[in-house]
Amino acid sequence: MSSLRPIIAVFAGGTSSEREVSLGSGRASAIALARSFPSQVFELTSDALPAGLDPARHVVFSTLHGGFGEDGSMQRLLDEAGIAYAGCDAASSALTMDKTRTKQAAASRAVQVGPGVVFNVAATSTATAESSVATLTADALVAQLGEEVVLKPNDQGSSVGLTINLTRAELAASLGQLTPGSWLAERRLVGRELSVGVLRGAAMGVVEIRPKSGVYDYASKYTKGATEYFAPAPLDAATTLAVQRAAESAFAACGCRDYARVDFILVGVGELYLLEINTLPGMKETSLLPMSARCAGLDFTALIRELVMPALGRFSAATSH
Repeated sequence: MSSLRPIIAVFAGGTSSEREVSLGSGRASAIALARSFPSQVFELTSDALPAGLDPARHVVFSTLHGGFGEDGSMQRLLDEAGIAYAGCDAASSALTMDKTRTKQAAASRAVQVGPGVVFNVAATSTATAESSVATLTADALVAQLGEEVVLKPNDQGSSVGLTINLTRAELAASLGQLTPGSWLAERRLVGRELSVGVLRGAAMGVVEIRPKSGVYDYASKYTKGATEYFAPAPLDAATTLAVQRAAESAFAACGCRDYARVDFILVGVGELYLLEINTLPGMKETSLLPMSARCAGLDFTALIRELVMPALGRFSAATSH
C-alpha cells in the first residue's frame, strides 16, 4: 500500500496533427491541477508511455488529442502497466474515435444521427487514377447524400481535414485531395452547433458555437475571434433538457466513463443530430468542456479536480491491497 499522495502525471504533446493544441491543454491543466495535487508534466514525442511512470505513485491525466492519445492505444498501454488514469477506458476510447461506430452505438439508444458513408482512401501512384476515382465516388455519394456533402476523417479530431462541399464538382475536387485513410462523407446539416460536457454520466451546460465563417473548421476553432460562443446556449428549457438527455444517452451507449464532450447540430426547431463524442477534448479555460462546466457552477480549477477524482479512487483501490 502506498502511503504517499499520488502524483498527477499530465500527458501533453504527442505525435498527432493536434500536438500544439495538446501542449496548450496540458499547460493549462497542469497549472490547475497543481492547486490541488502534486503534479508533473510529461511531454510525449512518440507513441509510447514516457519513462519514469510508477503505478504506485502516478495517476495519469492525459490531454493528448487525436491518434495515439484518443484511439485507445495509450489507454491499453496504461492498463497493461497497471497505471490508473482519468477518462474513458481503452474500449470506449477506440469506439468514440471512430465517428461511424459512435453514431451506430448512439442510434441504438434512440439518439438521432445524420446519414453518412464511411470509405477508405488507398494510396495510388497516378494522378489520373485519383481524379477518375474521385469523380465516380462523387457521383455515388451525391446519389446517396444529396448535393451538399461534408467530408472529414473518420478517426481524427479538431476538424483536421474537414471540407464542406456545396456542389458535385467541389466534392470531386476534395475527394481527389484526400490522403490515405478512413474518411466519412455526411449529408450537410445546416443548423445550430451545440456542445455539452458530461461529467460522470451527467450532462452539464449546453454551449452554442457560432463560427463567423459559417463553418466550424480548424481555423474557426483556433483563430482568436473567429467564433462566438454562448454559454449557456439561448435555448428554451425543453430543448436544453432534450440536448442534455441525448448527450447522456450517447455517453452511456459508447461505454464512456468519467467525462467527455458530446457535440450536436440542431436543425430547425427540434431536429437534433449527434455529430461526435470527444473523450479527451480541449482543456484550456476557454475550451468547450470548461465552458459547459461553468454553466454548472464549476470554474476551471474545480472542473479539473472533478475530472481526476474517479481516477484517484481507482488508484486508491488498486494500491490498498
